[in-house]
Amino acid sequence: MIDFTSIFAGKARPLIGIDISSSAVKLVELSDVNGRQRRLERYAIEPLPRDAVSDGNIVQLEAVAEAVKRAWKRLSTTTRSAALALPAGAVITKKIILPADLRETDMEIQVESEANQYIPFAIDEVNLDFQVLGPAPGSEGEVEVLIAASRKEKVEDRVAVAEAAGLKPIVMDVESFASQAALDLIRAQLPEGGRNRIVALVDAGANMLKTAVYRNEQLLYSREQPFGGNQLTQDIARQYGMSADEAESAKRTGSLPENFEVDLLRPFMDSLALEVSRALQFFFTSTTFNQVDHVILAGGCAVIPGLDQVVAGRTQVATQIANPFSGMALASRIRPKSLAADAPALMAACGLALRRFDE
Repeated sequence: MIDFTSIFAGKARPLIGIDISSSAVKLVELSDVNGRQRRLERYAIEPLPRDAVSDGNIVQLEAVAEAVKRAWKRLSTTTRSAALALPAGAVITKKIILPADLRETDMEIQVESEANQYIPFAIDEVNLDFQVLGPAPGSEGEVEVLIAASRKEKVEDRVAVAEAAGLKPIVMDVESFASQAALDLIRAQLPEGGRNRIVALVDAGANMLKTAVYRNEQLLYSREQPFGGNQLTQDIARQYGMSADEAESAKRTGSLPENFEVDLLRPFMDSLALEVSRALQFFFTSTTFNQVDHVILAGGCAVIPGLDQVVAGRTQVATQIANPFSGMALASRIRPKSLAADAPALMAACGLALRRFDE
């Protein structure tokens, strides 16, 4: 096991971003073109056995490692350095203010002292890291510092998966931070580069609907709701007398009866749009803001044809499907049509792959 104490460690070249979700592992590798433009070199998505990952915890380590290994082989790359991420719920974060002239060793002492106040575990049971965000707002001579800490076993599980797959984990990030990095690519293509726009990133995955609302670089609000694509899978299984695995397969291949769209798919889309609307209402009642300018739909559910229109109709907010690669060059091996279908599920993996370009 490597000595893996840093959550923000970066500066890796080249690098594969590995996102381990509840339903699949997703790998992304990026490069640059003449130092000016990002290029998507390759990506792969490999489904996971049911319950191999539960609530962000790796339950079946061997099965997850095998899925990562298969996905890596499909990439046909020689790159073995990897960036992974922890679920936001597994990481405690806190912003603190410190004097700007502190030496790094003194800052580490201060961070550890502050962390003891916020972390409900013994300090030797966690991986602790910090990152200077920049000058403290309205305070000369001080900087804003982000502290992040996670139980060691959470980090070690993901390290073990990567190593069992024959890869070298050198970056451990946080899923929400990785998704935000990918969202920045999308926001840059909005009117006026998305400046001062309030943007809601809605990740509709297999089990959870995660909503994060941003203005510029600032996270204003986040919420998770237990709603996702598995609900549609369960509806299919009940309606057509299938097992859960058969229903999931039929859903992915589109081999369902003609009445599926009217009886099950459309009601599911309406329910998802209602959940998005509720999340935005919670945002309005929990903050001083009363509008959202853009909704960006990510996650596996986002590829359902017409979902963006249903959400836009329910929320009355301009809605688009997430594609962090839309401004990138594409390697010749990438098929644009397949990428368009897969891109919404690759937000975190893309954000992790971007760690390659850390200064």
